[in-house]
Amino acid sequence: MSLKKQFVKTKPVCKVTFSVDAKEANSAAVVGDFNNWNAEEGTLSKLKNGTFKATYDLVKDAIYEFKYVVDGHYINEPEADSHKWNDFAGSENSVLVV
Repeated sequence: MSLKKQFVKTKPVCKVTFSVDAKEANSAAVVGDFNNWNAEEGTLSKLKNGTFKATYDLVKDAIYEFKYVVDGHYINEPEADSHKWNDFAGSENSVLVV
């Protein structure tokens, strides 16, 4: 799993690439504050090497909580900027600072 941030100088956005190595998985998505926790809006595409990947434009100067959904299971990003407890979910969420 990994995160890649690319700041755009001419726009108030950051291009964030989410990657999940899940060779055996059938589906993967990223859900979070930036897409109302909607897996359909956060679908990741499966590459030939088994990695699921997608890039999204997120508003800069913001903090987002998120998780990956791999075959229906919620997974945190170990390389996230931090992790934060979420009482609603009863678990930690990954935190992304852009």
